Amino acid sequence: MSISKTILKCFGWKVVCSVPDYPKSIICVAPHTSNWDFMLGKLAYWSLGRHAGFLIKETWFFFPMNLIFKALGGIPVPRKRGSSLSETLIEKFKSALNMTLAITPEGTRAKVTQWRTGFLHIAREAHIPIVLGAIDAENKTIHLERTFHPSDDINTDMREIKNYYRQFKGLIPENFSAE
Repeated sequence: MSISKTILKCFGWKVVCSVPDYPKSIICVAPHTSNWDFMLGKLAYWSLGRHAGFLIKETWFFFPMNLIFKALGGIPVPRKRGSSLSETLIEKFKSALNMTLAITPEGTRAKVTQWRTGFLHIAREAHIPIVLGAIDAENKTIHLERTFHPSDDINTDMREIKNYYRQFKGLIPENFSAE
């Protein structure tokens, strides 16, 4: 048993995964209500013998944290709007042989109803699947059981994705909305 699986088990968590280990994919992670979501997600994915990068606010990239986050696959997200991060990621996906990236569409641990759509745009343009990854704190289970292929209708796609996540409770349930 891997160390990550042992750690999760010691704290009562389990991982349920039925999706393939795609060479390229985005993992849409929700609910994102706590900083612990990062550790749970990393441990869960490692317990499957898989590796994924992740997006994180650039303000976390200060010494020595920048070295740790970079080693773990962190990609800094600029605070200013209008940056071309999505376009950069599309190009990275197109040129990579293998690349998996975890993205939290809520964009924050606070309660929001307007989720960011960049992950849908990236997946559509790079022609890669989206794995819907859910942190279900109520049942202490991390789910990787559904693959989503984006269409050209972002609003419909987002409604379907949010509908899937409505069944899950985050670590801080009052900070999550899939409305």
